[in-house]
Amino acid sequence: MIYSDKVMDHFSNPRNVGTLPDANGVGQVGNPVCGDMMTFYIKVQGDKLSDIKFQTFGCGAAIAVSSMVSEMALGKTLDEAMAITNEKVADELGGLPKNKMHCSNLGADALHLAIKNFRARAADPSAPTVTTDGGADHHDEEPEAEAAEAKGDDGCPYCDGPVGSEEKAPSCQTCGLELVECAACGLYTDKSKAACTHCGAALAG
Repeated sequence: MIYSDKVMDHFSNPRNVGTLPDANGVGQVGNPVCGDMMTFYIKVQGDKLSDIKFQTFGCGAAIAVSSMVSEMALGKTLDEAMAITNEKVADELGGLPKNKMHCSNLGADALHLAIKNFRARAADPSAPTVTTDGGADHHDEEPEAEAAEAKGDDGCPYCDGPVGSEEKAPSCQTCGLELVECAACGLYTDKSKAACTHCGAALAG
């Protein structure tokens, strides 16, 4: 599977990973087939996205898409952000393999749901604090808990290759990257990084 340099950059060094405690819009999407899950947190001031964070549980392409969507949307008006499409995201990343194009759908959808959630809460302060793609609204559920249930892909998050279970440290049998299991979300991430590329939690050691 061949990824563009831009995709490689965004899933090796994702931008805007984490959560926003004061987010006034949250959107969450999940794909039950591949297990990918994305949660976008936005802070709206005036009519613009002043801050944006995401947590993504899934493959390297899903992480890259989330990172790119967050960069494309930051500082934009709500209508401009709503105009971000899966095609635009894929183009900005220099293309995605055909079997990974669904990831670009998820990224744009999660952003749009966060904006819809902001608008719903602005109109009605008692509206749910998270808007999901399934039509169910969650007030206090943690995305990590839902992702743990959806987990089931033990492949390398960077190239999707199989992960070997050496005693010292797991590593990808395809690209050779040394991995570590994040204590917060339970998914494999790059051992050399200070934070998990999926959920943004600090890595021990």
